[in-house]
Amino acid sequence: MSAVPKTIVASALLALALPALAASGDAEVGRKKSAACQACHGPNGMSVSAEFPNLAGQHPDYLAAAVRHYKNGKRKNAIMQAQVANLSERDIADLTAYFASQQGLAVKY
Repeated sequence: MSAVPKTIVASALLALALPALAASGDAEVGRKKSAACQACHGPNGMSVSAEFPNLAGQHPDYLAAAVRHYKNGKRKNAIMQAQVANLSERDIADLTAYFASQQGLAVKY
């Protein structure tokens, strides 16, 4: 059995890691981009009304999937579809990093 060259192994590991690295956003940039979200979801992602979900403390993958579903029509909400229509993948990553980094509701058991 021949040994796999180290460069092939390193290249394979890098290829596996790139999507995760590209998907990670900048929370500080996301904070600046979140102005349009604040009217409904609050300044830190804690909703101002029971009508709107809290975004603070949610998992970034969940938030990103929800945004993409509004963009592609899998989730139906005219307000959200209009809000996310022009977001780039970088915008989504930054916004979700920001909201995920905020303190969510405390759950007591």
